[in-house]
Amino acid sequence: MKLRISAHTYGALLLACCAAGHVSAAEGQDETSTPRKLEAAYSITFARVSVGAVTLNAEFRANEYAITATGRVGGVMRLLLNGSAFLSAHGVVQEARPVPASFTSKMESGNEIQYVSMVLDDGNVRELEVTPPNGADAIAEEERKGIIDPLSAMLVPSAGTGGPLSQEACRRTLAVLDGRHRYDLKLAFKRMDELSADQGYKGPVVVCALTYVPIAGHGSGAPLVKYLSEGREMEVALAPVSGIPVLAPVRLFVGSWVANLVMTTTRFEASVPSNLRRPGPPEQAPK
Repeated sequence: MKLRISAHTYGALLLACCAAGHVSAAEGQDETSTPRKLEAAYSITFARVSVGAVTLNAEFRANEYAITATGRVGGVMRLLLNGSAFLSAHGVVQEARPVPASFTSKMESGNEIQYVSMVLDDGNVRELEVTPPNGADAIAEEERKGIIDPLSAMLVPSAGTGGPLSQEACRRTLAVLDGRHRYDLKLAFKRMDELSADQGYKGPVVVCALTYVPIAGHGSGAPLVKYLSEGREMEVALAPVSGIPVLAPVRLFVGSWVANLVMTTTRFEASVPSNLRRPGPPEQAPK
């Protein structure tokens, strides 16, 4: 049986398994005035067996941001997710809140390729192109309003006045639309913790409990949707990034009585980019 891969499955893996970053700035100081770039790499294990990898690149200049992510998952995870993905997003930060302008994705699994292209305006989808079409599971117009794309959702605005590891980073619900699927990610503060260098990052983290809630476009029987929405114990650890006003995911844990799914950083570096490149749309589907 060939399992279908979609932007939802990688959106879920990158968000339900990477959750969110946290936009913040010191009072009276514009930390985004200096261009910065975050480069992160993650390994994915299931039952302590390597099943995939994800790379994430985020660039910031003034009030503008651009994010790209690529990933591949397979092996013993193929019953839930199997294939490769490329996702990109671009937007601006207004009042410490990410406002996406575009989102694109390309997913490949076997002979199946899926494309999504979204143009957004202040949280509302203005243009949406999905190839192949969603058919009966197409997203209704009301579910295209007040949303954020999966990658921009990794920049969660600060709601408190504490330091960069404030508990407020976890106290929120994200309304996510990846073009094919609409779902909520509910975060709640769990604990403060410390990670060691063998996980690609050494230092303090804030750990959020995570709940995945499917809203629309999921159909029935999707293996990863069922896996993530069965009330499993899920948590994500967020860490500060040197020179960049964000918290970024460094560890994800999804518990199960059969086996645990764990995603951890193998690289976590900040640098100054030469320029800020807007991600272009992925290769278009053949007519």
